[in-house]
Parts: sequence; structure tokens; C-alpha cells
Amino acid sequence: MGVKRSLQSAGLSLGVLANILVVLATATDFWSRFSDGHNGLWRMCRKNSCTKASCETMLAVTAACVVLAAGSGLVATVLGVRVLHASLNGNLIPPRGRNACLVFFLSALLLLTGMVGYTARDVWKLDSFFSWSYFTAWLALPFSILAGFCFLFADMILQSTDAISGFPVCL
Repeated sequence: MGVKRSLQSAGLSLGVLANILVVLATATDFWSRFSDGHNGLWRMCRKNSCTKASCETMLAVTAACVVLAAGSGLVATVLGVRVLHASLNGNLIPPRGRNACLVFFLSALLLLTGMVGYTARDVWKLDSFFSWSYFTAWLALPFSILAGFCFLFADMILQSTDAISGFPVCL
């Protein structure tokens, strides 16, 4: 397996891992903990009862950005599967990984925006601290960025080999 396919496989694996982490963080209610409960993007739980989260602008922005990051990560993964599948089948003109790279970077940007918003919302609260769902979402960020770079580098290798193949061979 060549360097190009290895980078594409690594990018796809990192992208799938980032998607799993983002979906896990979005679906769970342990973004922050406080003395008598915990809350997430959708619910606030105190002692033994959970209610719908309060309607705050920053919380809504965070939820929207994280959901959009999960959706764009899924689209990037599908694009990455398409690129890798075409590369493994030996197509003469395989699709470029540039689109997968850009959508992974978009996913990372959306995730970063949401996480910074949530951090700014809760950082000054003295009685609460961030919990594992919050850190899971932060962990997905570098995986999404690295997935984008893997597809970018694989695309650069593909372009350079296409350019070199046009040179005449001197014997």
C-alpha cells in the first residue's frame, strides 16, 4: 500500500473517530457538573429529575454548531470513503481528496466555534466544572483537523505524481 492510500486510510480512520466522539458528546448530558447535578446541550439534571435545558443564546449556538459539525463530519467521511474506494479500484482519474479535506476543516471550525461558545458561557461559574462530554468534544477537534490534513497531503502527493508523469524520460 502506497503513501497516498495510507494517508487516505489514516484520514478516514481519524474522521470516523472524530465523528463518533462528536456524536457521543452531543448525545450525552455531562458537559458540566455542579453540586447537585449536571447538564448538557439538551437537558439539565438535578438530583433525580431531568428537565429541558434553559433557552440561552450561547447554549443554542453551541448546540447548533456541534450538530452542524457532526453533519459535516459525516459528509466528509462519505467523501473520504468515495476517494479511498476509487483509489483502491485503480480508477484512471480518481476523485480528489480536496473536498473531503475542506469539509473536515469545516467540521473542525464549527466544532471549535461551538466549544469556544460553551466555554465562554460556563467558564465564570464558580460552582460548576466541565465534565467528560465537554472534553470528548474537544478531543474530536484535533482528530478532525488531522483527518483533513491526511486527505490534503494525499491529494498533494497525487497532484505531484500527475505532474511528474508528464516529464519526458531521458535514457
